[in-house]
Amino acid sequence: MKVAVVGATGLVGTKILQVLAERHFPVTEIIPVASARSVGKEVSFNGKQYKVVSMEDGIAAKPAIAIFSAGGTTSLEWAPKYAAAGIRVIDNSSAWRMDPTKKLVVPEVNAAVLTTDDFIIANPNCSTIQMVVALQPLHQKYKIKRVVVSTYQSVTGTGKQAVDQLFSERNGEKLSADQMAYKYSIDLNVIPQIDVFLENGYTKEEMKMIKETCKIMQDDAIKVTATTVRIPVVGGHSESVNVEFENEFDLNELTALLAQAPGVVVQQDDAAQFYPMPLWAHEKDEVFVGRLRRDETQAKTLNMWIVSDNLRKGAATNAIQIAEYLAAKGII
Repeated sequence: MKVAVVGATGLVGTKILQVLAERHFPVTEIIPVASARSVGKEVSFNGKQYKVVSMEDGIAAKPAIAIFSAGGTTSLEWAPKYAAAGIRVIDNSSAWRMDPTKKLVVPEVNAAVLTTDDFIIANPNCSTIQMVVALQPLHQKYKIKRVVVSTYQSVTGTGKQAVDQLFSERNGEKLSADQMAYKYSIDLNVIPQIDVFLENGYTKEEMKMIKETCKIMQDDAIKVTATTVRIPVVGGHSESVNVEFENEFDLNELTALLAQAPGVVVQQDDAAQFYPMPLWAHEKDEVFVGRLRRDETQAKTLNMWIVSDNLRKGAATNAIQIAEYLAAKGII
């Protein structure tokens, strides 16, 4: 089928093209789309070069599906135009996530909500995706009451300028303010702010995790509080998650449950010092879970450590898994 990738020249757009090829999605024609300044540039897909076309030409090519990764403003303007032309849109921005008329989907958790009526489908925030993949099987078994999450997020979540900033600083280069993705140095530093601050003192990223978790897991009773932090790594996002359940759990049973869950890999061996790390999650599609242990200060509460490649499962792979589900169900 014809597939358009909108924002094809960006970090996530490039990863979408890579993952489409690796997962052998049935692409008959790839249509790379980007802003006017990128039209005419070339991108690589399956060993071939393709010229980037404009937003209008992307619609005219009549793809069956368009995977958007071009920012919220672009999505708000163009996703409805693609949808009006009968093109299924899977959007990576925050533009549609909390729109009550749009589905917010992580296939391992809630793919079944998708129907033939859905023409704009929202891809959740990267840090939310990996957390809910690990939480869903536990919620089904033990019922989650409250989640406290602190994230340790890769600079790749900000984009190419952030990656360049990290390695330029690591090489001892002096950068001007307009060359920096962050207000402060990121190398040898930790920045406890992702996105802008809101009136309640939380950042926009933190509130995304709070609201999106309940929508994806279809349970507004789950209480979530978050602190999101940027760290100088490139392999993926990590999360320290404290989960309080309504029902008691056996740790061995819980670990086995996670090991059988779709998309989850348990890495748990204290004696061997074996646990999830971005170093190992890089370029993989799974969500890695470890450091599973009881919170000894509170009943029915678990501590866990969750790691995933934010450009893959946190963005490109999740979007493509949605497309795979639509194809398997005959929706596209």
